[in-house]
Amino acid sequence: MADWIYWLVAAGVLVVFELFTGTFYLLMIAIGVGFGALAALMGLSLPAQTIVAAVVGLVATGLLHRSRFGRPARGDPARDRNVNIDIGQHLTVEAWRDGKARVMYRGALWDVELAHGAQSHAGVFKIVEVQGSRLIVTGV
Repeated sequence: MADWIYWLVAAGVLVVFELFTGTFYLLMIAIGVGFGALAALMGLSLPAQTIVAAVVGLVATGLLHRSRFGRPARGDPARDRNVNIDIGQHLTVEAWRDGKARVMYRGALWDVELAHGAQSHAGVFKIVEVQGSRLIVTGV
């Protein structure tokens, strides 16, 4: 078989592994291996094909790492709606004592604290953060 076929089979295997891992880094290496196949089709020697594959794979990986897709967002899980279903929900506070209250929420008693800058008044509040068993709220 020709060299370019081996390169394409290797690229296909890397794409399949990438589907199992869920990262784009193996896909970038597979792109480099695909360029190795193109180098083989152009008639370059095996060392030149390998160098082309390595350089393209490294450049693609570096570009991915510098992009917004290469770095996961470093959000606070206590404030992330995708992590905690309580974020964004509303609750009613009858009375505050020194910026703290105790309310019935989802069938249990919870400690509630005001977020920085929120006013303590009786009424409806929005949950903006969960710290253990404490709900941090702000006015609606």
